[in-house]
Amino acid sequence: MFPYLTVIGVVPLVAAIVVAAAPRERTGTAKWVALLASLVSFVLTLVMAAQFRADGPRFQFVENHAWIPQFGVRYALGVDGISLVLIGLTVVLVPVAIAGAWRERGARVDGGDKGYFALVLTLETALVGAFAALDLFMFYVLFEVMLIPMYFLIGRYGGIRRQYAAVKFLLYSLAGGLLMLAAVIALAVSASEQGRQTFMFEALTKLHLGAGAERWMFLGFFVAFAVKASLFPFHTWLPDAVSESRPSSAILLVGAMDPAGAYGMIRYCLQLFPNAAHFFTPVVLVLAVIGVLYGALAAIGQKDVQRLLAYTSVSHFGLIVLGIFAMTSQAQVGATFYMVSAGLSMGALFLLAGVMTARRGSRLIDDFGGVYRVAPVLGGTFLVACLSGLALPGLATFTSEFLVLLGTFSRYPVAAGIATTGIILAAVYMLWMYQRTMTGPRTPAAERMRDLGRRERWAVAPLILLLIVLGVFPKPVLDAIAPAVKQTMTQLHVQDVNAEGK
Repeated sequence: MFPYLTVIGVVPLVAAIVVAAAPRERTGTAKWVALLASLVSFVLTLVMAAQFRADGPRFQFVENHAWIPQFGVRYALGVDGISLVLIGLTVVLVPVAIAGAWRERGARVDGGDKGYFALVLTLETALVGAFAALDLFMFYVLFEVMLIPMYFLIGRYGGIRRQYAAVKFLLYSLAGGLLMLAAVIALAVSASEQGRQTFMFEALTKLHLGAGAERWMFLGFFVAFAVKASLFPFHTWLPDAVSESRPSSAILLVGAMDPAGAYGMIRYCLQLFPNAAHFFTPVVLVLAVIGVLYGALAAIGQKDVQRLLAYTSVSHFGLIVLGIFAMTSQAQVGATFYMVSAGLSMGALFLLAGVMTARRGSRLIDDFGGVYRVAPVLGGTFLVACLSGLALPGLATFTSEFLVLLGTFSRYPVAAGIATTGIILAAVYMLWMYQRTMTGPRTPAAERMRDLGRRERWAVAPLILLLIVLGVFPKPVLDAIAPAVKQTMTQLHVQDVNAEGK
């Protein structure tokens, strides 16, 4: 079988080396190499997805080779429906981010354009590998490796306070990673004591752990994933990191890296530690609901467009975690689909916000006004992106939010009812942002704003198209996710009220 997953991950890594080694005067060539490599990975993922069988084995396109046999570590890759759609999201967002950074203000630091694109490609390799890893040690390594390129994307190519934001991002992530490392070691020791010297995911799900040990291990994994997913109260690094990042970096930070944290919860927290997951569910649900409301309320009070979008992401991932820990098939399918739809929505919003701030030279919402009259294509696409942010029916975010709330209501009606308030608040801050920037009297600065150019239209078009298509016809994605969620429910030993139609 063709090693799709290895090739999809290696292509951007090889391109990153080529781009980094290119002469400084060949920056234009480096950009094209980066874009073409990301498109190759995208096409290969499409070919792989076309061969994925929802009714087939749980993990498909498996590659399994000895890596560090002395410790039972293997180079093992494979995808189920959940990891497949998240790899798909990653390979869509990376070329969009590269196109968005083509002439982005601030991407050129000491002639460092090529370094910027090399870091983006390296991040893509780490993300694809983390989503596809079937060996826990391999997952942990890649999960931590992705911090390095993002640290430099923020710290070298960001705004005035970029060093502060980058260090804060790194410290939060490393603290969570250390807790996860301790849990990984404890899990490996438990496996060895039970005669299983392995880090393979499916073998680890069969371990028998004591209640106390399982709960501590769960917490080690959960905190690491909660930091990455910016779940309240582990989210405080995100607004600073996003506001100091270039918009193209923010696309990857929020659209691709945050879902890696939520993916870790549904893959590892629930399936490796099912009893502990049940034990901590009430606490996690409370944190998720608070995150939904806090993120929405904080977004309403923001004057900086990127900080507003950062708090929007906090609210979104609160809803995603709510769906994951509701432990119903509808809610978990919706949560996984929401990772994809929110990634597309936030990608479009950050891309267009980046265009606006580059034209205006400011990120303050009050510095805009009447932009739609002079840049109708920008105004129209920004409207669709904002409507996706508030989950308008007919767009992908509506389907995913509806499934999360419906599935959660069947088991935790109070939590679902309170979380629904976040949707109302989303309409407030999204429509307020659009009204203040796009409508009303034209400001003198808006008079000089150019509409979207050809490159910018090509960059945002796939995101808008996918939001509409998946909103109208989400069945292929939902069909791919559902069997993987069913396996998760089986591992949790939970009675699925949705499956019974109750």
